[in-house]
Amino acid sequence: MYRVFIVEDDPGIAESVRERICSWNMQAKCVSDFRNVLTEFAEYEPHLVLLDLSLPFMNGYHWCSEIRKVSSVPIVFVSSAADNMNIVMAINLGADDYIAKPFDGDVLIAKIQALLRRTYDFAESNPVLEHRGAMLNTGDGSFYFGDQMIPLSKNEYRILMVLMKQKGKVVSREKLMEALWQTDEFVDENALTVNVGRLRKKLEKAGLEQFIETKFGVGYIIPQ
Repeated sequence: MYRVFIVEDDPGIAESVRERICSWNMQAKCVSDFRNVLTEFAEYEPHLVLLDLSLPFMNGYHWCSEIRKVSSVPIVFVSSAADNMNIVMAINLGADDYIAKPFDGDVLIAKIQALLRRTYDFAESNPVLEHRGAMLNTGDGSFYFGDQMIPLSKNEYRILMVLMKQKGKVVSREKLMEALWQTDEFVDENALTVNVGRLRKKLEKAGLEQFIETKFGVGYIIPQ
């Protein structure tokens, strides 16, 4: 059973979200000590984190960054501060999605289920993908080139998986955004550009230069 960790300082919202998640045959826990979010996260070992931006003591950006140091678990920001600057900042820190308050409870559950399915269920039935000596294990999300493991965020992993599955073919920006968020309403295309740019820097640092090419006005390709 999937476990969701809720980091929300409004008790009414936190409990309402917890009850709704539990009604869908998932487990959910609300943080109790906003000074020790990372400790509670480690103890609960969740499959997904719902994270508010404005929190006591340290904001959501801080805790997103701290969680990313120790885990690649999906992180979804849920905040009323849903302007593009905050959204891009969250994605840069490794968030997987950003939901604006007020939100529809059914939409929240649908996004949680889709993210859990893409992260855990779908990956288990897929093989290792290889290109130019780089290997992407779609079972555990690990990515290796030679003897080095290249850490990937969940979004970076999904981008790489889609492109490696379609290597030699141009994948449109729309297809990549659908693979990441399964919606055409997410934010703007800048979010995808940020994720691809960050992924490219990691690949180049590891020695995989020009691993992903841009087809301007169309999308991206991993050339064969």
